[in-house]
Amino acid sequence: MRIRIVDAFTDRPFAGNPAGVLLLNSGGFPADPWLQQVAAELNLSETAFAHPLPAGGDADWALRWFTPATEVDMCGHATLATAHVLHTTGTATGTVRFAARCGTLITTAHEDGTLTMDFPTAPLTPVEAPDGVAQALGAKVLSAHDTGPHIGDLLVELADEESVRGLSPDFAALVEHSERGIIATAAAADPRSGYDFVSRGFFPRVGIDEDPVTGSAHTALAPFWSARLGRDELTGLQASARSGLVRTALRGGRTLLTGSAVTVVDGELLSAP
Repeated sequence: MRIRIVDAFTDRPFAGNPAGVLLLNSGGFPADPWLQQVAAELNLSETAFAHPLPAGGDADWALRWFTPATEVDMCGHATLATAHVLHTTGTATGTVRFAARCGTLITTAHEDGTLTMDFPTAPLTPVEAPDGVAQALGAKVLSAHDTGPHIGDLLVELADEESVRGLSPDFAALVEHSERGIIATAAAADPRSGYDFVSRGFFPRVGIDEDPVTGSAHTALAPFWSARLGRDELTGLQASARSGLVRTALRGGRTLLTGSAVTVVDGELLSAP
């Protein structure tokens, strides 16, 4: 069984967010414990498993994602990585529709090698910042929003880009403050630098202290910053150690996420299900 590691939301190796990708034969997914064991073995923020679906349906491939600790409802970078593998191996061309726990996700390949993903826009609800979240982050929180089902993050706005970059959270304390994780964000210090806002994502509850680039989080960041900046098309920089850019386009109930990807490992998984 072929197994690949793909760096997503970057155009160069060893940057962006690495995801494991396994394209399975048709006929369904192996047992969940095996899927979880493979994800734990790779120990990446997500590993994607996909198998083809019969022609004529609402989707072309079934897709699931696992962190080293659990299955998740939505993952942007591992979807981008899976679409990248499908296109670079000649398995698919043009548009690919994925059936996932969060609904049907559509990816489109472009001539320049980038891929655009069509995801549901996160419904943002203003909330009071929970007691202790500012202390756990180590920074003052200006505003907080719940991101709704499928994502389950707490989106917190900080004072400036420097505050986001300088975070050194207490991960054990952060576990108590969201269903999945915490997204910290601020406006770019200088929009001429090529991005409009910065973010960092912390997900210790699902086994990921800090995610390098979180595509799904940008379905919440896009409406948040579009409302503040007055533009529907923006670019976000996730300012992790690996870093990555996500281009966002708000289309009402859908958010388009565009990025590049690079395959860095192409090997064989010797332990069959």
